[in-house]
Amino acid sequence: MNPAVNPSPESLHHSYAGKNVLITGGIGFIGSNMARQLVQWDAKVTLVDSLIPEYGGNRRNIAGYENRLKICVTDVRDHALLPELVAGQDYLFNLAGQTSHVDSMTDPETDLDINCRAQLAILEACRKHNPGIRIVFASTRQLYGRPESLPVAETHPLRPVDVNGINKQAGESFHLLYSQVHGIRSTVLRLTNTIGPRMRVKDARQTFVGVWIRALVEGRPFEVWDGTQLRDFTYVDDAVSAFLLAATNDGAIGEVFNLGGPPPVTLLQLAEMLVQLQPGGQFVLKQFPFERKKIDIGDYYADFTRIEQRLGWRPHTTLREALAETLAYYHTELPHYV
Repeated sequence: MNPAVNPSPESLHHSYAGKNVLITGGIGFIGSNMARQLVQWDAKVTLVDSLIPEYGGNRRNIAGYENRLKICVTDVRDHALLPELVAGQDYLFNLAGQTSHVDSMTDPETDLDINCRAQLAILEACRKHNPGIRIVFASTRQLYGRPESLPVAETHPLRPVDVNGINKQAGESFHLLYSQVHGIRSTVLRLTNTIGPRMRVKDARQTFVGVWIRALVEGRPFEVWDGTQLRDFTYVDDAVSAFLLAATNDGAIGEVFNLGGPPPVTLLQLAEMLVQLQPGGQFVLKQFPFERKKIDIGDYYADFTRIEQRLGWRPHTTLREALAETLAYYHTELPHYV
């Protein structure tokens, strides 16, 4: 199959200009970067975010854009508010979620409420009050569990190793079911490690890379556990591009796509690249903590051939470029994120 032609930014701009766009988790990492792009494209953007400190929302993420979009500080678990939020929207980028794998094991009920029950409630609100809406749902590589083979394609068995993965699997299954049965046009994107400006760095609830970045900027060594695991990384601008592209392509309706990044690296190679970019940076190698090892998936990197062939998407930012941009951002912005 020949790769599809990736639409130009100009054509995507035309697709969103003047359209009503709702982003759940919109003041978080990916949502805020997406919102900034959409506002520049003249979309009418509404952000829904609970701004609960343990999650990803941070008002600094939308600095300079506050008056150019609508902000609703509310929780997707407040189901009574959902009909009003989805009514009249052309697009819904459904990014709200509990992302911490560790938290999902210590507080599984909260993870269930956010990643499962709330997703069903959102879809029910769309079915009843806006059945013509176009939805893209943010899922995760965690659904695959420990890979049987690499790279991991969408046909790989789903065997989550933690509560978060199980609930995210239910959330994406609801979106696919509602697309098939109720005609709610939905697409699922399974994300790998996404990095870039506005990512959470105060702790590892989104990604361990945030903790590494913070330590480097603060002049402290960071810990690398084991270091042999293989991972791939997607720069946030490339991830945003995938969401915006998928939502405008009818061929993506009812489909699941992996996102990926440049060639995979070991965590030791990633650490070495970071200290090369940060003069004086240091790290220490340590054994993998036993409790974390039980829910670690081992090596992982994605096969994103399907989205490349069908939608024309591929990442354009190298890992070194992504890390350099992220470090540069936090050298000036870190006080607003810790």
